[in-house]
This record gives sequence, structure tokens and C-alpha cells, in this order.
Amino acid sequence: MHPLSQIALTFTPGLGNATIRQLVESFPGEDIFALPPSELKARFGSHKNIAENILSKSAFARAEEELAFCEKNHIRPIFYTDPDYPARLKSPDTDDCPVLLYCLGPADLNPERSIAVVGTRRATAIGRENSDWLVRELKSFGPHIISGLAYGIDTAAHTSALDHGLPTVAVLGHGLDRIYPSANRPLAKRILAEGGALVTEYPSGTAINPRYFPARNRIIAALSDATVVVEAAEKGGALITAAIAGSYHREVFAVPGRLSDPYSKGTNNLIATYRALLLRGARDIALQLGWPIEGEQLTLEGIKKDAPLSTEEQRIMEQLKENDFLSLDELAKRTGYTLAQAASLLFNLEMSGRIHILPGQVYQRVR
Repeated sequence: MHPLSQIALTFTPGLGNATIRQLVESFPGEDIFALPPSELKARFGSHKNIAENILSKSAFARAEEELAFCEKNHIRPIFYTDPDYPARLKSPDTDDCPVLLYCLGPADLNPERSIAVVGTRRATAIGRENSDWLVRELKSFGPHIISGLAYGIDTAAHTSALDHGLPTVAVLGHGLDRIYPSANRPLAKRILAEGGALVTEYPSGTAINPRYFPARNRIIAALSDATVVVEAAEKGGALITAAIAGSYHREVFAVPGRLSDPYSKGTNNLIATYRALLLRGARDIALQLGWPIEGEQLTLEGIKKDAPLSTEEQRIMEQLKENDFLSLDELAKRTGYTLAQAASLLFNLEMSGRIHILPGQVYQRVR
């Protein structure tokens, strides 16, 4: 399908991301706008107005404007059937992600490794220092650093990535005809100049609207293998990103802080409620994601192959083999162990690399 038709689909009234996916998958390789009226009307049944909107091609005028804007400004419209579309956004867990992205900049959206670093807009000096410490430790693993170009921790994460020579991708909650906040225009230019990218699902002319930023956060979470919350109050966008990452079955980490610090309450709560793993350094991320660690012969995978299982541990593993995800309570009931016994066995199995703990204290076998 021509890029013009792909863009036009997103401007057609009545068509959302899920419906567009269903249409494209039902008619692979075909231009939806060229389908016979009978097929479209049969497809939408009582919602004939949607078929009529497609047939009228009323969205093409706006799509032509957008495509011209993209061509003039070297923006890549990336449809979800394109090879360049991020594979991480195409998993069954991320089916709420947009079918079309607008990308400015050369960064590969399918890197081998990527980590989201997010947090409060009101970052403290310690928060900014922790962001830099984390990115500096991650440098040897070479991930892309994903964030949202907002004030605070986002700005610190992008800046640290550039300072330490890592590619960075900023996901925006508006079109690429503007930068918000405007104070980050120099940072955005630096991201582009040093091989990064600005990405959004929103076309040019999209007004700044607070409700678009939580939607932006799902793309940050989906583009990343893991999300790290550096600083966060009890409520805020970073916690939304963490929750979305958890719903996508991606790893979530949080940097702990002093109990009296208001911008550590959110991260401490994530850890205390098992929605995030406590982060002590990049090594924790590497171990959890199975990245090789230079100078260490045993990763979690290496331990998994060698350590024998006790009878009690085998019983736990059998339950997790029969069920994809089980909580501590469920495992205790199914095996007949007390909660304390089950927790101890699960800890040993996690340390030996046989299981993962997911947000919400749900356990899964390592495949």
C-alpha cells in the first residue's frame, strides 16, 4: 500500500488502530481504498458510515498535506507492515500501539537492546546524578536509551546518553512540527545530530494536549526491553509508563530512595508492591535480560544449566510448566507449601535463573 494510503487510513473517521490492523490483515497486499464497495460494506455491516468514509476518500486531502510535510522535513512515516516498524510494538502484548509512526532522525527503531529511563519532571540533583550513573554503567552494553523529552529525568536521560555515546530516541506527545517543552529544542537538535531520533504517532498540527502524554508513554514502554523509573512522586506519568511496561510483560526497575524524599515515594512504592525490581546498577538489568556480562563466566543462563534441583524445587517448576503465570499464593496452594516455604523456594529458583518474577509478584519459567 502506498504511504499516502497508509496515512489516509489514520485520518479516516471511524478507523482506529485496531480496525486498521484488521482491515490490512484481511486484505493483505491490497490498497484498502481500492476495494470494491460491496466488500467494504459487507465488512462493516451496520457501520456503513465507515465504509462510506473509506469510499469517499475524504481523508486524502489531509493525507497529501501530511506526506508533503514529511517529505519536506525528511520525516519517515513508518506503517506497521513496513520492515522498519519497531518489532517490539508488534507483539501480542502491545496490540494497542499505533499502526503509523512518524520518525525524524536516523536511529534504528529495532536495536538489539533498548532501555527506557523515565521519572519526574521535577528531578532533584540526586535524580539527575542517578540517571547519569545508570546510563554510564549501561554504556558497555550499548542499548538505545528511550525517554520522552520532558523536563527532569527525561532530559537527564537523553543528555547522559549523548554524553556517553549511546543512541537515544525521544517519543513525543505531539506532531513533529514543534518541540515541547520549547526549552528542549537544543537537546532535540543534538539528538538528531548525534544519530538519535524523534518519534511520534501524532501528525503535524496536533495541539499540545495533556491527555496525549499518557498515550505517548505506551510507546516508550513498548520500544524498550525494560523500563527504569529513576525518581517519581506518588503519582505521575513515570508510574503510568511503569504500569504499561508491566502490562506488556516487560521488566520494570526502580531506583530506591530515602523514605523522607517526596520524589522517592513513587519508586519505593513500586519496589514495595513488587511492581518493580530494585535497581542497584546496570548489572541487575543485564542479569534479568540475559545480556552477557564481560568478565563474568556465569550469567543466569550459565547457572541454570549446572545447578541441580531439589525435590521441592521440582514441584514448583512442574506447576509453572503447566501454567504460564502463577502468583506466590497460587503456587503455595497448588504445592501444599506454606507461603514462607514457597517464597524461599521461588527465591532460590529466581537466583539460579530458572524463573522470572514479573510485576505483581507473578512468576514465570524461563523459556
